[in-house]
Amino acid sequence: MTTVAKPRPKRLDLLKLLGEDSIGHEARAASGDRLALKVWLRLLACNAQIETEVRKRLRTHFGITLARFDCLAQLYRHPDGLRMNALSRYLMVTGGNVTGLTDELVKEGLVVREDDPSDRRSFRIKLTAPGRRVFERIAAEHERWVVELFAGVDAASQEALFEQLGQLRLQLAKNQSAADAARAQV
Repeated sequence: MTTVAKPRPKRLDLLKLLGEDSIGHEARAASGDRLALKVWLRLLACNAQIETEVRKRLRTHFGITLARFDCLAQLYRHPDGLRMNALSRYLMVTGGNVTGLTDELVKEGLVVREDDPSDRRSFRIKLTAPGRRVFERIAAEHERWVVELFAGVDAASQEALFEQLGQLRLQLAKNQSAADAARAQV
């Protein structure tokens, strides 16, 4: 019985398709680099391309930065509010950054600081009713933009990518746990 080798899928030559000015992070990869490095650079490039477009549209249509949008999004997901340190962790930024961002949003009436009933030394940041309405309006448009940016990538491919990236996240967490355990034994 003879087996016929399946043809390998043709790799996209993104440099030819996108051009020197648009290739971004992937330009760092050389043909001899390991596949893991190429995948990582492609993930960075995709993220940067999407993020750049979203930032531009947020600024143009709503006069808001991505950082402010992200802050409002976290507070929207936590109707009882968040302590500053929790908000800082969710946003993956320093406490100083969150303080400055919060100060601006308080001045605009989009968020409030309230005493934390469980710890009188702390306070919680919460969306105001106007802040909630503003976020809902921006979030609906933001969702449309992301869907638009993924247009042309069929649903099955998006689902497969979502699942594969989930597997990657789990493996990264396992690898990190193993590395942390090994460091702890040194």
